[in-house]
Amino acid sequence: MPHARFLVVFDADSTLLRNEVIELIADEAGRGAEVAAATEAAMRGEVDFASSLRSRVAQLAGVPLTAFDRVRSRVEPTPGAAELIAAIHERGGAAAVVSGGFHEVLDHIAPGLAVDLWRANRLGTDGATLDGTVAGTIVDAEAKAASLREWADGHEVPLTRTIAIGDGANDLRMMAAAGLGVAFNAKPAVRRQADVVVGPVDLREVIPLLP
Repeated sequence: MPHARFLVVFDADSTLLRNEVIELIADEAGRGAEVAAATEAAMRGEVDFASSLRSRVAQLAGVPLTAFDRVRSRVEPTPGAAELIAAIHERGGAAAVVSGGFHEVLDHIAPGLAVDLWRANRLGTDGATLDGTVAGTIVDAEAKAASLREWADGHEVPLTRTIAIGDGANDLRMMAAAGLGVAFNAKPAVRRQADVVVGPVDLREVIPLLP
């Protein structure tokens, strides 16, 4: 990894992206409402994230992989995302995303936003459809914090020059590990614990916080 002046790590769903991608996939299975309610509880910190994710992903069993083209077409970057990432790069920083969502979508979205690094969960398949499992280790709160530390070390960035931006309880550990934790479009528990709270759903509001 190249040296960077600073590092900004984003959550994906409802932070860098306007959508909760798992809900878009659940729509393909006709289970959008149930999964949306479970996602909301997880983001408020009311249930264990990994357990919640497994139960929500189980609802996706049988969704054909061909449905991902429709899902990706519905994903919208949050207003100001491209401008903020451009500002990060102009100032010599690196932009990364660590997500409790899925590589199957992030791998298509992140390059178009000029994100430098990203990590997410992978969905299990039987070759043609989702099998209702998460493949590999789940990206949970501790994995998010570990990713921030790993990427900062790889870019020779001290943790004091890192910024973590998130909205849900799953983001609190990486926000605590970062030099600056920013609550964006966030749940009340996250706003209470963040260093900075950004109210408007426009990522350009973060630009003045960049070092």
